[in-house]
Amino acid sequence: MAVASISATLSFLIYFSLPCSNAASGENILHQSLPGARSPRPMVFPLFLSQANSTRSVSIHHRKLHNTDSKSLPHSRMRLYDDLLLNGYYTTRLWIGTPPQMFALIVDSGSTVTYVPCSDCEQCGKHQDPKFQPEMSSTYQPVKCNMDCNCDDDKEQCVYEREYAEHSSSKGVLGEDLISFGNESQLTPQRAVFGCETVETGDLYSQRADGIIGLGQGDLSLVDQLVDKGLISNSFGLCYGGMDIGGGSMVLGGFTYPADMVFTDSDPDRSPYYNIDLTGIRVAGKQLSLNSRVFDGEHGAVLDSGTTYAYLPDAAFAAFEEAVMKEVSPLKQIDGPDPNFKDTCFHVAPSNDVSGLSKIFPSVEMMFKSGQSWLLSPENYLFRHSKVHGAYCLGVFPNGKDHTTLLGGIVVRNTLVVYDRENSKVGFWRTNCSELSDRLHIDGAPPPAILPSNDSKPSLNTSSNLPGESQFGQINLDIQLTVNTSYLKPRIEELSNLFSKELDVKSSQVSLSNLTSKGNNSLIRIVLVPTETSNLFSNETATSIVSRFTNHQIQLPDIFGNYELVNYSLEPQRKRYMKNIIVVTAIGSISVIVGLLAYGVWSMWKRKQTSNPYKPVDDEATIVAEQELQPI
Repeated sequence: MAVASISATLSFLIYFSLPCSNAASGENILHQSLPGARSPRPMVFPLFLSQANSTRSVSIHHRKLHNTDSKSLPHSRMRLYDDLLLNGYYTTRLWIGTPPQMFALIVDSGSTVTYVPCSDCEQCGKHQDPKFQPEMSSTYQPVKCNMDCNCDDDKEQCVYEREYAEHSSSKGVLGEDLISFGNESQLTPQRAVFGCETVETGDLYSQRADGIIGLGQGDLSLVDQLVDKGLISNSFGLCYGGMDIGGGSMVLGGFTYPADMVFTDSDPDRSPYYNIDLTGIRVAGKQLSLNSRVFDGEHGAVLDSGTTYAYLPDAAFAAFEEAVMKEVSPLKQIDGPDPNFKDTCFHVAPSNDVSGLSKIFPSVEMMFKSGQSWLLSPENYLFRHSKVHGAYCLGVFPNGKDHTTLLGGIVVRNTLVVYDRENSKVGFWRTNCSELSDRLHIDGAPPPAILPSNDSKPSLNTSSNLPGESQFGQINLDIQLTVNTSYLKPRIEELSNLFSKELDVKSSQVSLSNLTSKGNNSLIRIVLVPTETSNLFSNETATSIVSRFTNHQIQLPDIFGNYELVNYSLEPQRKRYMKNIIVVTAIGSISVIVGLLAYGVWSMWKRKQTSNPYKPVDDEATIVAEQELQPI
């Protein structure tokens, strides 16, 4: 696995009062391995309700749409980015305010609030994007202090506070503004309440992502807010990419489900989290000898998109590990990537071909109370060894004293998970998440206006921002692809031709360079130059090309995963012409020097030919000499 240091899968105990009727209710959140974390065994703290709720059961009210055809409602299709095992999460993009300010937010089905750092944050880390500036948004409004929320010291504005495991925390004020969902969404920008952070600590301070998008069950959940306004049906879907092709898709709202999707009941009164009625596990077709009640402890079997790995009660894990090791007994066991942990790892082969893992490792089935089962492939319970090529480790771990079964993102890689909240069901469908929209024919409709990037996002090279500058000789685009470099290298030429086709330029105008690895993702530079006849790109053409990448209007085959424009620069004069000028100048200078030297040599030779080679003497000496030569 590519993660390098101890992990911190957070098991959240939330101290948070909602600005609504259930203001006193506490919230517990299971959470993810954070950036820079390596441990495949993030710390999972026992879950418990806050004191205010310990004497009564948690009840999540059911939201039903009345007098509305849910199939006619729009949905929001959104791309997922980052790498689950490298970063510990997947993110999506949201735009907040007018004009829109962009943020990369962790997709978290275990959280019920969406929050981003605020411009006046006293203690916030350096994240992927600039802080939200309420003063720059013409549509921002603070949530005024009222009886249904906790208020600041001045009793003017609603505030929130979250206390996380391992001493991480987030707190701030609540605000309301327009939230936009991107150019692939049918849903137009909508007003929603979100948190504007004023203090971050711990891992939340150090993570690269800006904040969290809350998809859990609660009044501040973005899903609940959209459902309450009758804008979407009470459902959403997540589809995480796999080992080779990361990224994925998220759909807010309902859509037509595949006919062979496997559903299981999810009891909202049982737990504030999305749970499933797991009753058993099969390995290689053989059911583990376990009492079904082992999966019914604490919060039951919980699905949490914000957690990286899977955690089973100790008895279930022991049985699972033993069954897998029996099936792969010929394989050599090796030490894990971190000596601090006794990971279960196997050396397979020098090749990292994921498609071949199913021939080596056994299939795993999650069995449900309904009698149906959900089939997992090896990539749903294995992760790559970060130090040994061709080695894999179990991504399933014991949950210690916590009796909750926690199924994180690794378990649902290349699986569409539908959270049908209206019917209290969760569905699973095995698929390639990088091509989900094509497989399900999910259509997207761009909003009326193109969403701009933040000011500090990829911008023009300062040298190209000169007054009156309107033409450019070269466009440099740094692109991140959700495929690994070993997978991408043999396909570089194909990718270059695809870019030239999409941009409607000659293949000779496109070159790819600087291929580097970022975990399971790849970074690559696209260099575009004009044709020999045009010499320069117009400002309009350059802007259009950059905009197409920014707004994901370049269509690539699914084998290349998702892409994201990381940075770009525009060169005022083509580097290749500068090189030509230098070469021509050098040749000209050498020619002149050689010519001058040749002329100088010729002049000296000519002068020698026309001058007297003897020393001059007086007449007397000449006569005497001549006389002596005469005969007597």
